[in-house]
Amino acid sequence: MAIVAGAALLAAASLETTSSSQVLRPLDKTALRKIVESTAKELMVPGAVVILRTPIGDFSTTFGTTTFGGAVPVSADQHIRVGSNTKTWVGTVILQQVQEGLLKLDDPVSKFRSDVPNGNNITITHLLNMRSGLFNYSETPELNQILDREPLKVWTPNQLLALAFKHPPYFAPGAGFHYSNTNTVLLGLIAEKLEGGKPLARILQDRLFIPLRLKNTVFPDITSNAIPEPHPRGYMYGDNMLTMGSPPALPAAMQAAARARTLKPNDYTDANPSWGWAAGAGISSANDLVTWVRALVSGQLLNTEMQKKRLASVQSTNPDTAQYGLGIAKFGGKLYGHTGELPGFNSFMGHDPDNGVTLVVWTNLAPSVDGRDPASEIAKSLIGQIYAKK
Repeated sequence: MAIVAGAALLAAASLETTSSSQVLRPLDKTALRKIVESTAKELMVPGAVVILRTPIGDFSTTFGTTTFGGAVPVSADQHIRVGSNTKTWVGTVILQQVQEGLLKLDDPVSKFRSDVPNGNNITITHLLNMRSGLFNYSETPELNQILDREPLKVWTPNQLLALAFKHPPYFAPGAGFHYSNTNTVLLGLIAEKLEGGKPLARILQDRLFIPLRLKNTVFPDITSNAIPEPHPRGYMYGDNMLTMGSPPALPAAMQAAARARTLKPNDYTDANPSWGWAAGAGISSANDLVTWVRALVSGQLLNTEMQKKRLASVQSTNPDTAQYGLGIAKFGGKLYGHTGELPGFNSFMGHDPDNGVTLVVWTNLAPSVDGRDPASEIAKSLIGQIYAKK
């Protein structure tokens, strides 16, 4: 299932419970807590964390434990792998570099890399909004087979691109939408090149993490499979090859065995995330994600003109119902943010600037046995209770 949140993003697209004709309900914390508990139990997640901030009240809760069948509760300050939420970091850096005149949104990728198929016609914008057509390397059996066989393997960005470039593009640049980690790996390499070879980890630290005081947020070196303490363990039923489908559901017999508790999940905590790199290797905490998504949507790190352009860039990913733009997604017509998933961890972060709502959810299981994305499912259920029609 090494897709780093493509499925999670589009699953969260069904958050069509909000619209411009809706207002906030008074928070019923008992009902919200029951929703979290029932959804988490249904999806068999070991642990979940929820933080909700609204102008009319806040709600935070946890469910379950840091380990499968364990006793230590999860908490909002624990570190987790945030998968494709990493893309919002890289996208923000690229837009900062555009502001600084280091590149332009309509620059062709061939200006920075000569080996990209059809690179003369693929722009920076196409990379940011997932409309380049470039093949998604994480959809290749070759990658998933190696991830299952060698979970500690260190992948370089160029190795990931080589996997992608073996396959023809999905479509001509700008002619469609396909969520592809290849796009963001390219953006990470471009960001490094524009800053004289400075490592992406240092760029993110200097431009984003330090200014926002994100003390629990890390972009790890490709050689590291460690997560800073404290952290939960992350689990997935089956393996990468078994969950390559869309949705990444297990065979029916395995689903039944998992629900009967005769099949236990595998621990993916220590798998090396370098195969996600700029597209999904990031580490953060629920508390830091609250700070980050607010800054992302409110424009703390971009000038007014660029922020307006970013938020206005979201458009339908037809035939799916999500909206996606310049390294940012929009759910239900209200919440800007992103989702993140890789084996063992799923996270959702969203901020509604009109109503002042911020929601962050993470789980230490991903995906569920039937292919659903647990954090996105919990978020969807909660949002149905947060907003009410006028």
